[in-house]
Amino acid sequence: MTSSRILHAATLAVMLAGLTGCGDGGVHEVKQWMDETRRSAKVMITPIAPPKQFTPSAYDGKNDVDPFSPVKLSIALAKAQANSNSGIKPDFDRRREALEAYPLDTITMVGTLEKPGLSYALLQADKTVFKVKVGNYIGQNFGMVTKITATEVELKEIVRDASGEWVERDAKLELQENKK
Repeated sequence: MTSSRILHAATLAVMLAGLTGCGDGGVHEVKQWMDETRRSAKVMITPIAPPKQFTPSAYDGKNDVDPFSPVKLSIALAKAQANSNSGIKPDFDRRREALEAYPLDTITMVGTLEKPGLSYALLQADKTVFKVKVGNYIGQNFGMVTKITATEVELKEIVRDASGEWVERDAKLELQENKK
């Protein structure tokens, strides 16, 4: 029985090998379709445009004034200051006072002192209390104290506007009362 089974399996294998050689599995039809498609398709390749011709030119502006030169800018600012009609400008030669090291928004008024004919304001900056009178300078914008009352200190600051001119600006420091 075992030999009949072997014989039966061998016969089956030979028949399958014979059947496999009979067909091409559809490959022939696919190859034929590919050939027809290649022949009927028109290839549209657009040619690449030739590169533009570069014509070098000499730089003629090397003897001209550099528009980004800091020297040119400083000359223009000096002319603008010379032509300034306001006449207002800070005194850069005077000795700086202690409260000019602090921005105005960090200085608070905490009280006043009065002597006969003289009023002082008590201003606090960085946990230190300073005594100022009319004519003292405070803040980083050349602010000069012009008036001291029981509730506020008025001052005039000298600042640059958008055009670079020095202008005066009024400012105030109001008394900061402790809220309990």
